[in-house]
Amino acid sequence: MKISYVKTIDAVGKMLSHDVTRIVRGKSKGPAFKKGHVISKEDIPLLLDIGKEHICFLDLDQDELHEDDAALILASSVAGEGLALKGPSEGKYDLVASCNGLLKVDVEGLIKINSLPEVVMASLHTNSPVLEGEFVAGTRVIPLAVKQEIIDEAKKVVFEHGPLIRVLEYQPCKMGLLITGREIFDGRIKDTFAPVLKEKAAAYGLAEPLLDYAPDDAGLIASGIKALLDQDCGLVVVTGGMSVDPDDVTPAGIRLSGAEVKKYGAPVLPGAMFLLAYHEQVPVVGVPACGMFFKTTVFDLILPRLLAGEKMDGSKIAALGHGGYCRRCEPCRYPDCSFGKGVL
Repeated sequence: MKISYVKTIDAVGKMLSHDVTRIVRGKSKGPAFKKGHVISKEDIPLLLDIGKEHICFLDLDQDELHEDDAALILASSVAGEGLALKGPSEGKYDLVASCNGLLKVDVEGLIKINSLPEVVMASLHTNSPVLEGEFVAGTRVIPLAVKQEIIDEAKKVVFEHGPLIRVLEYQPCKMGLLITGREIFDGRIKDTFAPVLKEKAAAYGLAEPLLDYAPDDAGLIASGIKALLDQDCGLVVVTGGMSVDPDDVTPAGIRLSGAEVKKYGAPVLPGAMFLLAYHEQVPVVGVPACGMFFKTTVFDLILPRLLAGEKMDGSKIAALGHGGYCRRCEPCRYPDCSFGKGVL
């Protein structure tokens, strides 16, 4: 790459070969002039104000790529389903969610990309729930131009791993809720668990869940689960009775229903008494009482993954321990926080 410099006051009529950035502290950062802009006499004062006494012009070699072109290739290569590209701006392309869903990042592949010279790529944490239009990742090269061979190496990483960044759209799902507890079943106290879970379901675009109640009786809990499964529920959530007290029989009821328990107990606080089971392909989860009290618990980490169609197992729940301690901030900022931000 050959770089030539021209005094700004002598650059009128010349075309910029890259974006020129302007930063106003506390207010803005972005391109004051875009690549391809033809400099006019009126532009000179602003260019001088932002420190551009000279303007550089690029003459690329045949084996080089302009920063914009390189970033486009990188972004296009790593982007999988559920993503759109936005850019270029100052040599960078962003990846934007094109649907509400679960962000999946191949962390190993991402590290390989970032181990290459003159290439950077950053993302939100894998398994983050994201909204349509949300910026989830960005990539660029460091210099104004980069060798083609470096970009080819990055493409090899993607060839080996597949798309490194995806957004899995939430799948339509009929949710069934079984609220346990003799005190609720007999009407001694008001059910305050179902409204919480209905609100969470609505936040993911689900229809009103089917709702039923059962006392602290393993056989009746099992019957309630089966009844919800018979109504084609794609996810059954059972609440309460999940602790180690002798009269807490919900885990026994889940087992008695025929569901296979994958993990009882999660390294997440709040939410340690969580249970994950499957009845054939349908998840049956036991949510401890903390899910009624705390705004964010282990259920909020598991639910988006289930709705995105991910098959959870004991090892994935075990991995939640890294990042599984809630800071209990007031107000709660989840998912814009560290909770649940492990690497698996």
